[in-house]
Amino acid sequence: MDRTTKRLPAGRTGAAQAPVRGRDEELAFIDTRLTALARGHGGVVCVEGAPGSGKTRLLAEGYESAVRQGIRAFRGGADPDEQFVPLGPLLDGLLSGAERLFDAEKLRELSTAPDQRFWILQELQDRLEQMALDRPLLIVLDDVQWCDDLTLLALRTLSARLSSHAILWLVAVRSGTGTPLVRGTLDRLRQAGAHDLPLGPLPDEAVAQIAEDVLGAAPDPEVMKVARRAEGLPLLLVEMLGGLRDEDSVLVENEVARLSGQAIPARLLSTVGRRLVLLSEPARDVVQTASAVGRSVTVDLLAELLGRPAAALAAAVREALDSDLLAERDGRLYFRHDLIREAVEAGLPVSVRRALRRHAADVLLEQGAPAVETATLLADSAEAGDRLAIERLRTAAAELAATASTPAADLSWRALELTAEDAPERPAIVSETILLLWQSGQAARARALGDSSLPGIMRAEDEAQVRLGLARLSTQFDFMEAVRQARAAVALPGLPAPLRAQLLALLCLNLANTGDIDACAHAVTDALEAAAQAGDRGAEATALAVDSVVRFYRMGWSESFRLAERAAALAKDLGIAHSLWVPEALWQGFLLNAAGRSAEALAESEAGVRDTRRQGQAAAMLLWLTNRSRALLDAGRLADARAEAEAASAMVDEMGMGNFADATLLYALVRVAVHTNDQEAARMYAAQAERMLSDGAPLVRNVGSWMVALVADFEGRPDRAMQALDEATVAIPEQRPSLASPDDPADAPIFVRMALRAGAHDRAAQAVSTAERRARLNPAFPILAASAAHARGLLDNDLTHLLRAVRLYDDCPRLLPRASALEDAGRKMAATRASEGVPYLDSAFALYTEAGAERDVARVRRRLRAAGVQRRATSRGNVKGWPELTASEVGVVRLVAQGLTNRQVAERLSLSPHTVSSHLRRAFTKLNLTSRVELTELTRGRDNAE
Repeated sequence: MDRTTKRLPAGRTGAAQAPVRGRDEELAFIDTRLTALARGHGGVVCVEGAPGSGKTRLLAEGYESAVRQGIRAFRGGADPDEQFVPLGPLLDGLLSGAERLFDAEKLRELSTAPDQRFWILQELQDRLEQMALDRPLLIVLDDVQWCDDLTLLALRTLSARLSSHAILWLVAVRSGTGTPLVRGTLDRLRQAGAHDLPLGPLPDEAVAQIAEDVLGAAPDPEVMKVARRAEGLPLLLVEMLGGLRDEDSVLVENEVARLSGQAIPARLLSTVGRRLVLLSEPARDVVQTASAVGRSVTVDLLAELLGRPAAALAAAVREALDSDLLAERDGRLYFRHDLIREAVEAGLPVSVRRALRRHAADVLLEQGAPAVETATLLADSAEAGDRLAIERLRTAAAELAATASTPAADLSWRALELTAEDAPERPAIVSETILLLWQSGQAARARALGDSSLPGIMRAEDEAQVRLGLARLSTQFDFMEAVRQARAAVALPGLPAPLRAQLLALLCLNLANTGDIDACAHAVTDALEAAAQAGDRGAEATALAVDSVVRFYRMGWSESFRLAERAAALAKDLGIAHSLWVPEALWQGFLLNAAGRSAEALAESEAGVRDTRRQGQAAAMLLWLTNRSRALLDAGRLADARAEAEAASAMVDEMGMGNFADATLLYALVRVAVHTNDQEAARMYAAQAERMLSDGAPLVRNVGSWMVALVADFEGRPDRAMQALDEATVAIPEQRPSLASPDDPADAPIFVRMALRAGAHDRAAQAVSTAERRARLNPAFPILAASAAHARGLLDNDLTHLLRAVRLYDDCPRLLPRASALEDAGRKMAATRASEGVPYLDSAFALYTEAGAERDVARVRRRLRAAGVQRRATSRGNVKGWPELTASEVGVVRLVAQGLTNRQVAERLSLSPHTVSSHLRRAFTKLNLTSRVELTELTRGRDNAE
């Protein structure tokens, strides 16, 4: 037999051109998803695996396949050194290529707008929608573990909102890594139906194929034994085999690759180090310097760092590219894999790495790079007392504050660490850091820093300003923290009159929010005096609104309305009626609702939503959306209330809102779930309400306990319901918040019925007594007399009171309380005179049906059947040809089927885009559809048949 022996040529591994090995199932799955995408079905595919397992290659294959199929595709990836660039990974992909998705000029405009986080995401959603309606869209996002907060938010919110569009998100993440926010984002994607594509170790067959690709011949058993040291990781395998080849450790004999007996590199660090040694000194300098700077670098920056003309680096750069350590794309040099960069960087002394990174930051700053782009370089290269680095980090934190508060807080914290204790700028940096920590949800760190640093390091007025900012921030998130900050500030000596007036206004506002009405009443007096002394009409408007709250709970409703109208008028004159933290018009809307004036309450909330959207005030718009969800609930429009509450809840995820959202949105969702017999949703919301029971604010605890009680009663556990209401029951006669917020008079009959079922007669009697006293003191409000009569009729089992409640509710447009009174009167009457009770039950049946209260409809149908009357399920609120959907859902569906985007539908129907998304999700679930293509076909078929 002839024996032929040859040495392998050194140089490129050839793996970049070789086919993907051992991932046939994964590639087939991606092809299946792309085929579905071409038919209009989008979704999310999450590729997860260890470093070097081939995630990036798999994403590249998916991208190229999409392009070949004519699918519009964008590709981006996160960089560990650019985590402070908001939306950087996503925008890099969407702004690249011939088909730019996003207008850079529009992005710059939005970056200067209030609440820019919200509006940037909204603009992204609109552009993605428009493009997907024209052609299917693939968005590839690599290295999710290094994504910034805003990119993660965009990933989890946009993929959900646009789930019905022909958009496929193909993302990759390192397994076992990432912050809690990264893991939380992945969990959210999976809960929404994302497909997991885990990459495990390659099988032996694939290892052998890769060995043949790299070595040019089939490996013998000894080579395979060495190859298995790579533990099935493609990158490590290719690097190890390439090292063997380049060091002449492998010979090919008779088309079989065999070991030559030389030392075997066992790890990637060793392998990369050996490959570096093979480079010339100039090329080695290029690679090592590039590793210190980050994942990618320009030749110009390398030239500056190495002190050589760019032209002089041409040969060294070409050698580095030929070594396959670096690659070139879009005028930049990239490491072929992050693991390679990390291995090269690990070989540099720490002092050298730090000096190179600081030098790179200086060069970039001299070239006019934004502070954000150099933040990572500065954060880990600066020494204590480096004033330039400190100022640049502060600038970067300020630029990030509105869009990425967590990295902004990290940068501010780093600036603080670098600042000397006696530096004159330290107080300002402390205050900036505290605000950013609180804004990013790190309340404990913010509180600890404030407690240890604020007293004694700044003037009383400056400290008060910081605490005013914290109180404003926490007004929506944490009522008790807002009280704490305002109180601490008010206690400081020598404050200017306007500042003190604002602090007192915020203090009394948040005392009202906590439910401490007695303390609030005292604070209101001080706030009004301070506002008058300072001539601060804004603070006066807030104090008047809070005074209205006090009168409301102390049963002076006429005076409460007068003060609310005065506060709202004053605020409107000042142009602050719909601002973020001033509650005047917002409170007036809640007050109208409590009084049963549903049409006026809805008109007020619609005006608030419209005005704040036009003004670009997303946070204030969110407050009005929460108000509107409550108004729709109390008006008996359950499906619309649920859609609005779900829409506002989606915004809460984007913007954050704690106590206020719990007391309004979660409450609306619980009530709708109970009335519509949605047991799964009711239990889920009740579980969320449990966290409210440990809150420091009595109002929050009471609202939470009321939600828990409603669901427990719904499940047939009245004893558990009464147990949950131990604290709230004490508040009922004490003229302070007890159940819903604001208190709803129509809750009195519900509570009485619940208490009687649990055998808690004394509690029921106490609630009736309180309702009757409120009605006597406020004869101008029919809803109070109606609910008191209804509660008394239940307590005494007295038909006369129940019939009186029915008559009184005739003057109140609220569907559900009227229906409940009619049902109780009909039930009582039917017990002895069935024929006389049927008309009342029929009326209740019709009102419940109109409201969409399926559980109540079913209960009344059973009562009618017991009285000898059969009633079929009706769909008065539905549209002919669409029995599954509500009228609102049909309106949205028909416009979507015409090809309109969510924003266009929202503008046509005077809704928010989030509400449109909520209606669509419900419609898709009810109709068992997954794409807009299917929806359009179904709509055409049904409407043509009609």
